[in-house]
Amino acid sequence: MPVTHTSTDWEAIRVPRFLGLTALDILGSRCGAVVDDPVEMALYWLIPVGAGATWEVATTRVDTEHLTIPVPRRPRGPGPHWRMCPGEDRWLTDADALRAALEDALGPQPSEAGA
Repeated sequence: MPVTHTSTDWEAIRVPRFLGLTALDILGSRCGAVVDDPVEMALYWLIPVGAGATWEVATTRVDTEHLTIPVPRRPRGPGPHWRMCPGEDRWLTDADALRAALEDALGPQPSEAGA
């Protein structure tokens, strides 16, 4: 059974599923563990504590609520599961790499298009 909790070891970034799947492809091997929540239609990346303090990426947010962490090696639902299973050294994603992948996935924003 999945465990719902918050952590002092990481912060979670909630990303709409349609955007998250593209960012996942962009990140490739730089990606840490990713939780897929089919009910929320969202993917959650785990980033280092404090990295979300200045997080501002359109359609995403730092999730300060409880996050359901699937049991190890649960690659499919029903319910929350690992889109990218954690490894011994693959829990966290670098926040800057995630931000860049999400910005690439989003493409130019209206304010940037005319600049």
